[in-house]
Amino acid sequence: MQLPIPDPTRFKRRKALISLLRKHLRADQIIHRREDLVAYECDGLSAYRQRPMLVALPDSTEQVAAVLRSCSHLDIPIVPWGAGTGLSGGALPREDGVVLSTARMRAVLDIDLENRTVTVQPGVTNRSVTEAVERSGFYYAPDPSSQIACSIGGNIAENSGGVHCLKYGTTTNNLLGLEVVLADGEIVRVGGKGMDQAGYDLLGLLTGSEGLLAITTEATLRILPKPEVAQAVMAVYDSVAAAGQAVAEIIAAGMVPAGMEIMDQLSVEAVEGFVGAGYPLGVAALLLIELDGPQSEVECHSRALESLLRQTGATALSHATTEAERQKLWAGRKAAFPAMGRISPDYYCMDGTIPRGALPQVLQRIGELSAAYGLRVANVFHAGDGNLHPLVLYDSNVEGDLEKAESLGADILKLCVEVGGVLSGEHGIGIEKRDLMPCMFKDADLDAQERVKAEFDPQQVLNPGKVFPTLRRCAEAGPCTCMAARKSSRSWNGFKAASAPPVADAKLR
Repeated sequence: MQLPIPDPTRFKRRKALISLLRKHLRADQIIHRREDLVAYECDGLSAYRQRPMLVALPDSTEQVAAVLRSCSHLDIPIVPWGAGTGLSGGALPREDGVVLSTARMRAVLDIDLENRTVTVQPGVTNRSVTEAVERSGFYYAPDPSSQIACSIGGNIAENSGGVHCLKYGTTTNNLLGLEVVLADGEIVRVGGKGMDQAGYDLLGLLTGSEGLLAITTEATLRILPKPEVAQAVMAVYDSVAAAGQAVAEIIAAGMVPAGMEIMDQLSVEAVEGFVGAGYPLGVAALLLIELDGPQSEVECHSRALESLLRQTGATALSHATTEAERQKLWAGRKAAFPAMGRISPDYYCMDGTIPRGALPQVLQRIGELSAAYGLRVANVFHAGDGNLHPLVLYDSNVEGDLEKAESLGADILKLCVEVGGVLSGEHGIGIEKRDLMPCMFKDADLDAQERVKAEFDPQQVLNPGKVFPTLRRCAEAGPCTCMAARKSSRSWNGFKAASAPPVADAKLR
């Protein structure tokens, strides 16, 4: 067997980088042996894998800055890495690049109950923020399904939400300040403990920027007092479309529940067999709703909600009468993704957002697409804000199944845009939706976004190959676009459209 010939240029660059990094990092903070890089081959979008050149594990802001300066000096791409739970390929490594992991930056730096803030390093998990303050009667509102594992740094990069984002917002609504390191190693602070800051909204710009503009090293988060009462209701419907229509009616009636989630029959049966959440089997759709706030308000809204649910066709209603029962209902919903392993070898998780009024139309069309492609789709989603998470079930051992799943997923996302929605609600664009961006943005829009990227990262070293599509006609957009085009041979090399492996030597799971 003929072995591949090593790339001497890449070898020299890696050797030079390791030499630079050893001036700032300990030996255990640099992972470069091939067998040790396996854990960093992919993020949660795990159909494709690729090992990075090396992994750096800084434990302070100064060390992050040193890694960025070293990589910029050698013109080596950097892929930021939180907990690796992302679902859009945003943390997919590059063979010629460095993974900068913030996993060792796990300190809770400040708890300020008077100002209702917590300041943490980016490696702190989402759930750990609430655990740090819950004895004092506070909590952190954004709660992604992966909150036990996902990191605050990753939440900021993707603007993550969760089941309670309808009332309390996504990460951007609960983030007050950031310390970030720019591509050249400069350390910058944006925002603070105050609710309002003067000047441009750079905090909003950085939130959801997917590691393309800067790397977070500290975050100041808003915490909230626990509500006096929280009550969960489960309603059964004879179709997913009917449950979707009920959501629209609830919002139209002026109610804003803490959360509203829909699960279809396929999802319900997978989840119930997985965690035993108490969901009824054989039903077409479940609608989970939570009301919270002062007891008098919850009681008033609860009566109105029950009446409205029956008017919209709910065939059965049940209430969680204890906190344990409430937690059990939500535990089922949050276990929906891993539960799919009981009914399918693989699944492809989509993430699009639509106007609430379009829910019945879109859900019906997803069913038609599922039949046309011959692949099952399990529907689980944040119904209150129209954030859909269709799970396309496939078997990667069946030739062509993965490609069909990706094509079906792309058609679902195009449908979201067609009805006035967007390509992503909380998972980000990454490489998964990158080449669908022209469906939503014109060339002029994308040129403007790339100008912003170029201002923050002139060398294009931060997470290149993500978010911005490669297959579009270049528009005349000034020197920034020209600069990006000159860098394209490096920036986009190694990644292909979502319908094919991102790299030539990527291996299927």
